[in-house]
Amino acid sequence: MIKKFLILSILATIAIVLTSSQANAQLGSGTGTTTLSVTVGAEAGLTVAATSNLTSVGTNFTSFTGSTALTYYLRTTQSTGSGSITLKVTTDFAPAGGPSVGTPPTAGDALTYTSSGSAPGNNGTGAVMAFTNVTASTTAQTNVATFGADNRSLFAGNSESVAWTLTNDPKYKTGTYSATVTFTISAS
Repeated sequence: MIKKFLILSILATIAIVLTSSQANAQLGSGTGTTTLSVTVGAEAGLTVAATSNLTSVGTNFTSFTGSTALTYYLRTTQSTGSGSITLKVTTDFAPAGGPSVGTPPTAGDALTYTSSGSAPGNNGTGAVMAFTNVTASTTAQTNVATFGADNRSLFAGNSESVAWTLTNDPKYKTGTYSATVTFTISAS
């Protein structure tokens, strides 16, 4: 009888221990935290009007004029940042017989431009939004705008415009001619 009582006692104790450890495992709560970290770097983006038509208004070989609209998105670093918008004529006027940026038919013929625009909406230092009478090139990039440290555009972007002037040389044969101009924006 003592053996039975001892065995029942041991079994009851084991049952209690198992039940209480299962109950404790089901109860409880906890919390945790995390630290979010983000590194905000320099960024730049650009949209450019797909087509810009140059027209001659007037008589006696008045220069061809037109404009190209740009929207830029920019953030330069706070203390040493800089950035720029540049352009380069990457494909000269074609077909042959008309104007040419790289090899004009008459010395002095040129494609020139004047740029202007709005300074970054969150302006730091050193933004230059206008360049005047710049001669476009097929061999080098030329400035449209430059930016200094801590320049930040508006979220919707800022506007910039390039007003073109192309010499209207009587040597040009009649026809439609086109060139490709590539704009580049950078920020650091």
